[in-house]
Amino acid sequence: MTTESDARDELIDLAADFYDQFADGKIPEMTLPTRTKSNIEYDEASGVWTYGDRTSTRSANSVRGARKLLKAAYTIEFLADQLDDDRSSTLRELYYLSESWDNDEAQFKSQDESNDLVEDLEIVTGVTREDFHMRPEESGAKVMGPLEIREQTNRGDREIHCQLDVGQGGYQIPNNPDTIEFLDNDAEFVLCVETGGMRDRLVENGFDEEHDALVVHLGGQPARATRRLTKRFRDELDLPVVVFTDGDPWSYRIYGSVAYGSIKSAHLSKYLATPEARFIGIQPEDIVEYDLPSDPLADSDINALESELEDPRFQTDYWEEQIELQLDIGKKSEQQSLASRGLDFVTDTYLPERLGEMGVL
Repeated sequence: MTTESDARDELIDLAADFYDQFADGKIPEMTLPTRTKSNIEYDEASGVWTYGDRTSTRSANSVRGARKLLKAAYTIEFLADQLDDDRSSTLRELYYLSESWDNDEAQFKSQDESNDLVEDLEIVTGVTREDFHMRPEESGAKVMGPLEIREQTNRGDREIHCQLDVGQGGYQIPNNPDTIEFLDNDAEFVLCVETGGMRDRLVENGFDEEHDALVVHLGGQPARATRRLTKRFRDELDLPVVVFTDGDPWSYRIYGSVAYGSIKSAHLSKYLATPEARFIGIQPEDIVEYDLPSDPLADSDINALESELEDPRFQTDYWEEQIELQLDIGKKSEQQSLASRGLDFVTDTYLPERLGEMGVL
């Protein structure tokens, strides 16, 4: 885990590099990988998708580029001071805080701009935003299952059992899950669930207790902390990971971000992605086999599915077969459509059968 001192040193070194370029009579610049799908490559050694060799440059040789470097310098100063003071802030707060900076040109015009700059600093320094003490807005993602942990908090360490010491909502995942120490567990596997409604159904039906499962609520597109903790479950506890989402192209991308990483955070794939994670459903073939209530594919769904056929994360025999089937039937279904067969069908039949087929149960 990167120390506060190491994180601060990396930031100061980057600012010093700008100064050295000035001193040498050079136009300051900052080079980063190009963050596009065409610059994503499969790293066979790690089994995740990472950035390739194409780069882009933030250079002060244009007004636009000079503004970007000015904003980077102000942000570096803010983050270094934040680490000195042992404080933290949210990405949203950084956006608003820039309005107090003494140079109007350094202020951010939107939160997307400030978010992108923090990602740039992560890539260039090799330090995660969590180690800069930058927090996202609350993700609400939670864990329920037979796991005992020790969590570092501002009020000291505390030990928590993620079934016995929490309510029905479960244990809320902190911004930086590397502050969690695993003490003991009786888990057999990790089940990552897209929707809160399905997570609640599994917990209410006692699925986590009956099958010794760690149920992780992804909360839609999962936050980095959720993906990081999932990876730690796999790497440190040697637990199989399966991902349970709706049956539509956007949900398949949720699985892809858990298993292989995303374009925006490809520089952190080794830290966040769990390439061993497997997709459990809802599969297009489930829509057919169980005659699930469904909606017709919209044009945007069709375009997304066709795009996924070209996405390297989905270029496997399994995904090509499933996506082609979905395009053929023209339907999509939600996780909770399984309730059409009864409220207990998902926990008594669907998941046990699928987990058995996958060799997890």
